[in-house]
Amino acid sequence: MSVPLTNKTTERKKRAVSLDLARGAMLLLIVLAHAPLYLYNSEPGIMQRAESLNFFDQVVNLFGMFFIDNRARPMFAILLGYGLVLAFNSQISKGKSEREAVKTIRRRSWYLILFGILLAVFIGGQDILMAYGLAGLLVSWVLKRQIKTLIRTFTIITFIYCVTTPIIWGFNMLEIGNYGFPPEVSATDTYLVTLMGTLFSLPIIPLMIHLMFPIIPSVLIGMWMARYQLLTKPEQHIRTLSLISLIGLTVSLIGAFPLSFLGSVWHPSFFIAGLTYGLHMLTGIAGGLAYAAIFGIIGAMLKKPALFSYSLMALGKRSLTFYVWNEAMLVLFLSPVALDIGGQVSNGIAAMIAVGIWFLSVVIATLLEKNNLNGPLEILLRRLVYKKKGIRNIL
Repeated sequence: MSVPLTNKTTERKKRAVSLDLARGAMLLLIVLAHAPLYLYNSEPGIMQRAESLNFFDQVVNLFGMFFIDNRARPMFAILLGYGLVLAFNSQISKGKSEREAVKTIRRRSWYLILFGILLAVFIGGQDILMAYGLAGLLVSWVLKRQIKTLIRTFTIITFIYCVTTPIIWGFNMLEIGNYGFPPEVSATDTYLVTLMGTLFSLPIIPLMIHLMFPIIPSVLIGMWMARYQLLTKPEQHIRTLSLISLIGLTVSLIGAFPLSFLGSVWHPSFFIAGLTYGLHMLTGIAGGLAYAAIFGIIGAMLKKPALFSYSLMALGKRSLTFYVWNEAMLVLFLSPVALDIGGQVSNGIAAMIAVGIWFLSVVIATLLEKNNLNGPLEILLRRLVYKKKGIRNIL
């Protein structure tokens, strides 16, 4: 027997459409971005992309440069920032003080760092949970402040990154002495060697990520979007979301053009190549913002989810579980410590494997949704953060 939806339930459902669709699609972008990092027998191409061996590889690499690389990460960070505000407001609505609510957010961030440690050390996956957990700790104080403070903080931090990021990457590429990054894995890697190496470098991993990549600005953008409920009430902000999508995609595509010419029709110095990569990274923030806005528009227009959107939402609701699952599957299939397919295939085949991993996640998430089962990591995080059973999932 169906139960009439209250206004609160309707609002929750509408929020789930935009946010969960975006999270589900984000997982595809991330697994595609991380797959090339395991291709240790391929010659370095441009930045983290392996050299193309055929036309299909070229298409995959160009698509990655324009739509995935340094665009998936900002989208993840934007959704994280949005989620922080939702979690904070949820605690306030339950009668908690602002101080208690911020403490809850910080406790959640510490547990994200813990999950990231377990992923990086024991599974060996490409982790960003530690960096995003640290981001939650760094920006949690803004949750209690006015929107003016949020905008001022974003402006200052973004300006610093705009100045420093290209220079840092310029010197980094000068040190590398190549347009492409050296492989992160090798044929001689074993599980124990990888585990010990990650364990020793663990304390500096999230700090280095924040130094090299502008994550905080994207998190603050997500918090700004949440303040205006752009994704929780997208039907009220269609014009704003459309404008954000148009401008964001334009900036993102323009910022990707110089990198796409690198090594083919343009052969600058390694320092200039690093500056170009820094530009690609900074304009990727606009791309991640555009992606989030696009899913806001889709959520507003989607009256009744079809099978694919239903499955994508099911995946998005369990984004933490399936982020870790996808990384574990990449290790299983591509890493030299497991099946070692990454030492035998090119970038195009690796991308197909990544899509297959993501599709399997969609199938499993759909089955969980049909059986009304939450993701195991979502359940664990909720119980750790709130120390009791039955609190609504805030991921």
